[in-house]
Amino acid sequence: MMKATWASMAIALSATIAAPAFADQALASAKNCMSCHTVEKKLVGPSYKEVAAKYAGQAGAVDKLAVKIMKGGSGVYGPVPMPANTQVNEAEAKKLAAWVLSMK
Repeated sequence: MMKATWASMAIALSATIAAPAFADQALASAKNCMSCHTVEKKLVGPSYKEVAAKYAGQAGAVDKLAVKIMKGGSGVYGPVPMPANTQVNEAEAKKLAAWVLSMK
């Protein structure tokens, strides 16, 4: 009986921990971010892991990246510009930025 209780608690805890990451990836998909980016490798734009490495340890990185998500940018990762994402509001941009920066 004790094993079942601990096992069910472990499953519930892992689902709780994994849920935000899944939700943030779902947000990235819904906002079309995954059309140009992937977690592991460059597509049109850099991988999320590459972005996380670039911003690692920088003060205010979430806010800087959130602005780039909303307004776009160019020249940082090559000649292809990232367009402005007018469908992303500030709260969503900060959530996406924090998710991207969590990938190490």
